[in-house]
Amino acid sequence: MSLKLYYDLLSQPCRAVVIFLKVNNIPFEECRVELVKGQQLTEDFAKINPIKKAPAIDEDGFKLSESITIMKYLAQKHAIPSHWYPSDLRKRARVDEYLDWHQGNTRPNAMYLFQQQMLIPMLRGIEIDQAKVEHYRSELIKTLDSIENVFLKDQQFLAGDEISIADIAAACELTQPGMANFDLFSQRPTLNAWMERVRSQTNPHFDDAHEVIRKVREERSSKFPIVGDNKL
Repeated sequence: MSLKLYYDLLSQPCRAVVIFLKVNNIPFEECRVELVKGQQLTEDFAKINPIKKAPAIDEDGFKLSESITIMKYLAQKHAIPSHWYPSDLRKRARVDEYLDWHQGNTRPNAMYLFQQQMLIPMLRGIEIDQAKVEHYRSELIKTLDSIENVFLKDQQFLAGDEISIADIAAACELTQPGMANFDLFSQRPTLNAWMERVRSQTNPHFDDAHEVIRKVREERSSKFPIVGDNKL
């Protein structure tokens, strides 16, 4: 049985799936999709995922998209530690609780801040819209406050005291603004300590998957300077 993963490490959800697979020693064939070049929009890729987004998997003809759905499916199929997606209903509900909240909070707010500060001006050759940057910066600050004060209150990880797919999904999203030189961690010891726990339990795969972030930050971020304080 073969598993093909279609991904681009510039994508936060793609990085999450790659890290999850490698940490759990689930073999897969790497199928790179260069999102900036629009390879996900081709008719060939539409045969893998008609929505034309990455990541996606093809497991002997069974095709599946959406990173969280992919991780849930693979966690239940393979003999991996149950803490990733618990069989206990209450523990699983805590993972799902964060992931449902994640889709309307962590993901859009971190993603849109990065897009407005760097990606959209870079791809379209336009000026940074400072009003939109400030809006998403404010929204992300509220999101980070909730992560620290609700999901990380009195526990080591987002859904309890063991790492889960919720932590991988969140950690990958929260690294994205760093590509544009936003600093989410230095003034937030609770958040920073959580991130270090996630890294320690998923390395070297976490750092390997995020090497592209470091390179883009070094090569491109100076061209899109942040107005005001970069710390959230």
